[in-house]
Amino acid sequence: MTIKIQVVFYSMYGHIFQMAEAVAAGARTVGNTEVSLYQVPELVPDDVLEKSGAKQARAAFSHIPLIRPEQLCEISWIRPEECG
Repeated sequence: MTIKIQVVFYSMYGHIFQMAEAVAAGARTVGNTEVSLYQVPELVPDDVLEKSGAKQARAAFSHIPLIRPEQLCEISWIRPEECG
């Protein structure tokens, strides 16, 4: 049986992204796993991100897909009744 693992993160400047990458890399070393890396949508307004320098920093991980709520039910440990 393949174990599905989702590493979901939020990172403003990239530090948490780097940790999430390391967690995903470690999980991939375990046999019979399918590991996906996702980020959550940004809620901080663009002008605030720009002023803080975070907009430029976030470009480094803009290739990481955003997770959709329904994808949370695709992991191995969740019980079907928790997903309605």
